[in-house]
Amino acid sequence: MSESRARYGWESDFPLFSKTPPSTIREALAAFVTQASPEQLRAWSESIPPLQRELDEVVYHDSLATRYSAVLEYELPMESRRADVVLLLAGCVLVLELKGKSTPDQADIDQAAAYARDLSCYHSECAERPVVPVLVPTRARGALGMIDGVHVVGPDALDALIVSLKTAGLSPIPRDRFLSDAAYVPLPSLIEAARELFHTGELRFIKRAAAETRGAIESVLQIAKEAAATRTHRLVLVTGVPGSGKTLVGLQVVHSRNLNDLGNEGAPANAVFLSGNDPLVRVLQHQLSGAGGEGKAFVRHVRDYVKRYGMRTGLVPPENLVVFDEAQRAHDRDRVAHVHPELGNEKNEPDYFVSFAERRSDWSVILALIGSGQEIYAGEEGGLKQWQEAIMNSPNAAKWTVHLPPAIRAAFEGGGVRLEEDEDLSLDVGLRQHLADSLHWYIKNLLEGAGAMPLPEQARRLEDSKYHLRLTRSLDRAKQYLSSRFSKDPTALYGMVASSRDKSLELFGVPNGFNSTKVIKLGPWFSHDDPLGRSCRSLRACVTEFQVQGLELDGVLLAWGTDFIRKDGRWSDLHAKRYKRGTKVYVPDRLRLNTYRVLLTRARETTVVFLPDLPALDETYLYLKSAGLKELA
Repeated sequence: MSESRARYGWESDFPLFSKTPPSTIREALAAFVTQASPEQLRAWSESIPPLQRELDEVVYHDSLATRYSAVLEYELPMESRRADVVLLLAGCVLVLELKGKSTPDQADIDQAAAYARDLSCYHSECAERPVVPVLVPTRARGALGMIDGVHVVGPDALDALIVSLKTAGLSPIPRDRFLSDAAYVPLPSLIEAARELFHTGELRFIKRAAAETRGAIESVLQIAKEAAATRTHRLVLVTGVPGSGKTLVGLQVVHSRNLNDLGNEGAPANAVFLSGNDPLVRVLQHQLSGAGGEGKAFVRHVRDYVKRYGMRTGLVPPENLVVFDEAQRAHDRDRVAHVHPELGNEKNEPDYFVSFAERRSDWSVILALIGSGQEIYAGEEGGLKQWQEAIMNSPNAAKWTVHLPPAIRAAFEGGGVRLEEDEDLSLDVGLRQHLADSLHWYIKNLLEGAGAMPLPEQARRLEDSKYHLRLTRSLDRAKQYLSSRFSKDPTALYGMVASSRDKSLELFGVPNGFNSTKVIKLGPWFSHDDPLGRSCRSLRACVTEFQVQGLELDGVLLAWGTDFIRKDGRWSDLHAKRYKRGTKVYVPDRLRLNTYRVLLTRARETTVVFLPDLPALDETYLYLKSAGLKELA
């Protein structure tokens, strides 16, 4: 066994594994997992002998099995999770999750499925062959069947399962290639990716993410190059479904080396990443504070930018390229007047950004990242029309070109604005949910009643992609599920979210009220190891749509409130908290729908929906269950 950079406790072929004394294997595992608990040591002692016996049976019945491999306590590179056992067979890979019980629960099944999904998604050697999840309750006997795509078998039935799944004529993956660090590259969370981009200047290569976002990045950088050469102004709109990588596109553009020679006299062009999403700004700045400047050199708030250049009309921004993240949330005139009374005029945010860009005498690019259906604040309902009007009403409109995907061209027609279509500026594939790139369409259909495919069928396809939608009326059961589901991943982020407009949840142990949520420190909340216990993993504090939009968790406990319920077959916001007097809200029911769209698309792996046992929520519960959410038993 290699000792340098080893990411496993044991690796060998089947014959060697079967013949090695169990105590030797256990000692090797304990040397790798240096802080193994007494329970873990006991679990190894109980599970290694029957596993040896079953693999020896496979060797006896299958002449090819002498070339099969067993890897125990395989640690996924760049992660902290360890798969109990990985078996490299002819034509397929088996991932075994061992549990010291006779009857598995839903969290055990979903945990096993997640290991198989991640190897399928991110391990280059597993890309072209099946990766089969197997749950082994070590105190059970026989084959217990298939549950949610996971084989459940007692140890005595492992040999038969292995023989049935192997594919004759196909060689197993060589162990050295499977164990190579370079073979496994997971999709990072937004926070991980931002931290890596800031410190290294580049993102590690991720095949699927690169394939889906490369076109948009290259298009934006080419537009910037043309703007610099022609000394013109450009507005670039990149649209995308939730979780499709819009923010990462903006971050990579801002820090691209391709901007190095586009400034005056060949100097690097300045660029800045701005977001109106205060939680995103605070969380990223917290995560990047170790680099100095409290992380503010990396990401800034739109509000501060507007205030600085709005109050100083003669001040020229140093940036040629400005990224406006979540530009669909740009404030209208009323909201700007409320947030910036010091400015004393009636411009909306797009007006300001166009005027700021025009102060540059050379060239400028505004990159507006547009998320669909995520407007949740009052004053964010203007949408794309505000950007069209900002260009159209500019005295320098002739110097502007708008680059946009064909799907939103209609929003800019008729204004006399020069338009250039680009298919690459539309991001249609969700990356947040690993293989479950259709989640956003399912949520859209769930909330809006659209879609040709029945909701249960869509939910089944998500389940097949190892994205788990769960349902319960017990808050304790929801918490227990998430704690168990991520028990072997100490870096996983899972937390409780709820709508800010609900009036009932606090009575059921969900602290979503204003006084409870306003004191949450989002940086520590979005961390897995806060020393003061403020991490989301404690499942004590709850955040709302305003604090979680634009961010992501591995698992979400969504407490569904009475502010958005099914009533007589339709959605109703009748019981929602009302807005303060004087607040202009044009379509409050749309803001409620968008709130739940946001909350339902925050999780990378699993969403557990908890509904209190209230009569007002009975129809909602039945609707969600009929739509394919699986009830936690």
